[in-house]
Amino acid sequence: MLLQDLRQTWELDSVFPGGSESKDLLAEINWTEHEAKELAKKADSFTFSNENFLSLIKELQSFSERLSTAGAFIGCLIAQDVKDKKAMALRGRLESVYAAFSNVGSVIDQKLMDISEDAWKDLMSQPEYEHIAFSLNERRTNAKEKLGISEESLINDLAVDGYHAWSTLYDLVVGRISIKVEIDGKEEELSVGQAENKFSSPDRNVRKDTFEKFVQAWDHEGEFCAASLNHIAGFRNEIYKHRGWEETLKEPLAINRMKEETLSAMWNAINSQKEIFVKYLDRKAKLLGLDKLSWYDVDAPLSSANSKMSYDEAAQFIVEHFRTLAPKMADFSEKAFLDGWIEAEDRSGKRPGGFCTGFPTKKETRIFMTFSGTPSNVSTLAHELGHAFHTDVLKEMPYYATNYAMNVAETASTFAEMIVADAAVSSAKTKEEKIALLEDKAQRSVAFFMNIHARFLFETRMYEERKAGQLSVERLCELMEEAQKEAFNGALDEYHPYFWASKLHFYITDVPFYNFPYTFGYLFSAGIYAKAKEEGPSFEEKYIALLQDTGKMEVEELAQKHLGIDVTKQDFWLKGIELAAADVEEFLALTEE
Repeated sequence: MLLQDLRQTWELDSVFPGGSESKDLLAEINWTEHEAKELAKKADSFTFSNENFLSLIKELQSFSERLSTAGAFIGCLIAQDVKDKKAMALRGRLESVYAAFSNVGSVIDQKLMDISEDAWKDLMSQPEYEHIAFSLNERRTNAKEKLGISEESLINDLAVDGYHAWSTLYDLVVGRISIKVEIDGKEEELSVGQAENKFSSPDRNVRKDTFEKFVQAWDHEGEFCAASLNHIAGFRNEIYKHRGWEETLKEPLAINRMKEETLSAMWNAINSQKEIFVKYLDRKAKLLGLDKLSWYDVDAPLSSANSKMSYDEAAQFIVEHFRTLAPKMADFSEKAFLDGWIEAEDRSGKRPGGFCTGFPTKKETRIFMTFSGTPSNVSTLAHELGHAFHTDVLKEMPYYATNYAMNVAETASTFAEMIVADAAVSSAKTKEEKIALLEDKAQRSVAFFMNIHARFLFETRMYEERKAGQLSVERLCELMEEAQKEAFNGALDEYHPYFWASKLHFYITDVPFYNFPYTFGYLFSAGIYAKAKEEGPSFEEKYIALLQDTGKMEVEELAQKHLGIDVTKQDFWLKGIELAAADVEEFLALTEE
């Protein structure tokens, strides 16, 4: 099917008509507020029996689906218009519901611990719990490591106007930033998202000017951003201290259902292989006529082969390449384009970045990004469609079986990216086009192995240093630049000291350490992709089976079951890095003078 004249703004009215003025949305929020109180009563009076427990679990999952749908919808409203004050007010109300529901969870968790081990094992062996036993076992185990009900409830309540409130400051800051730059003799006023897209402009003067104005804008907001990060880190550190958790990474690792030895094996493998990627950065600098790249040069195109692609062309390109290895993902993506599930319009007032979110009650997803036609935009679009497909193959599962960790979520998205990128390289018609496509792949490797490593190093050190007191804007900039220099092996001439202020991921409180899972997903998906290439489209059923297990087991077990690999060993990670290095080697060979 030819994809053309596609809408670039998403369709949301089928979820709740009327945007932030929606009467249906308001009614749903009112219902969640009332139902959270009713669930609190039921949790308090709950007495264990098999029948009572099953009934309660069904109610909790149903409520979670509706709360998640309302929350995702409001998130979409704010992303499409960061100045939607009505939506922000509704988000505040819903955050109070989340806190109340967390308190319900704390009460239930305590009662789960009161069930005897024999009774619990008997319960989890019953067919009704086949898909959610892992999730419930995980919940029971985690509950044993937390404080009592009153303390955990107090934390949840205080987090609404403390921990999570500081997180929302980012949207307010982004909404008021306007970056004025001169392009082709005309002054343009850019949002943060639009400015970030200019870092892939072929004109270095545009990139440099935009970057300098970008840094100035975040410097102007530095005190607010520093206060936000300090309080987010301080709140989290205090919780960990009171729970007796000595390691800052304990919670992020638990959330991602992975062992510390797996994370260490991954970073150690990457560190041992960075030299080839430094060579790529050096070669790119030479091709651009520079001694060394600066931060704003890393995503710069090398030639006219990186010409812009229209949204319709990108959609056609992605669906056609998905079909070569994953026909069901291609069909799903085609539906997403045709049904208007993607917000891609390049306009001011939008939040920067991209994401995929789901509406469980509708069994649908939506994708958000700002599409300006760059190769990076096409990659982002494929990436988010991978997320959406992952959600789609789980839509008939019980809600508790759909709660997969972020690291395996990034596996699905990166797998989708790899299909598009590799197929594009294989079908390149000219040497120049092949160089451009290989360079785009190398850029992504640098992002996962260096940029994200810098984020991980910064955040790890920032949290540790925060234990001794608040960090100044200047100190945060120092930590950020030190981390970037280390992660890039000193390959750049100029770094981005205010990256800590501008990057949304540092402000996210729902998922701490929103960084290393991306790199995990990138390399894990490399192993999956290798098998897909070996077996062809028939592999997709195995791939779907893996995705359907992502909410049911830890990543070490998932990798062993579906791929027969041990992710706690560097060997696996080195194989994934070798695939990325092979692209760089080919790029270096093709660009040799």
